[in-house]
Amino acid sequence: MSLQVERNEAVAVVTFNRPEALNALDTATKVALRDTLKELAEDTAVRAVVLAGTGRAFCVGQDLREHVALLESGSDAPLSTVREHYNPIAELVLTMPKPVVAAVRGMAAGAGASLALLADFRIGGPGTGFLMAFANVGLAGDTGVSWTLPRLVGHAKATELLLLAEPVDAPAADRLGLLTRLVDDDEQVLPVALELAARLAAGPTVAYAQIKRQLAAGSSGTLREALEVEAQVQAVCGQTADHKASTAAFVQKQKPVFAGA
Repeated sequence: MSLQVERNEAVAVVTFNRPEALNALDTATKVALRDTLKELAEDTAVRAVVLAGTGRAFCVGQDLREHVALLESGSDAPLSTVREHYNPIAELVLTMPKPVVAAVRGMAAGAGASLALLADFRIGGPGTGFLMAFANVGLAGDTGVSWTLPRLVGHAKATELLLLAEPVDAPAADRLGLLTRLVDDDEQVLPVALELAARLAAGPTVAYAQIKRQLAAGSSGTLREALEVEAQVQAVCGQTADHKASTAAFVQKQKPVFAGA
């Protein structure tokens, strides 16, 4: 299977499994990813998600062999995949009501880089690299990169990375903020990502979802709109068992246990 899904208690690990193609995204993989993300978003037993890739790369983006065949077929909509696959995938990752951790081992290019940037956390190693490869094949960015990249590195640097389409190595990615954490060994990328996901899965899942919601609103709206969303999300969090139990535990100087509800 080109996409593997493994559930480890409350953590779901979604792994691109086309190592011979550096985990390039063909249609079957994109459909599977879109449908899997939708299932995980709705599965209350899953409290954190890890994205990973087998082999030497995280994901190098669109399968260009498949894309060339489509172009040569004379199709009048060669980029229909953006609306059919990449847009819903981007929205599902970004709005996932639980934390998403990307284990970026090896290269993340094109839509693969975009997917990694949509995650809440990105763990990388010495061999990690990012490449906003779209312009190299005469395309603009997709899979949410025009939304995420400027927020991570600023407008000027995002312009540079997208227009020049040059690779960013692990140290530079760490300096720019493309990585949450850079580990010393590529073999530790996935274990560290899994450890972080397990920590998050044991946390206040509802609060995490609402924090993601308020950050999205706060980065694109007015102060008044941000304050309104803050009031809304606090009303949601305030009704949770986690809030009541953890507040009581704090007063009693006990360690809180979060049920995710």
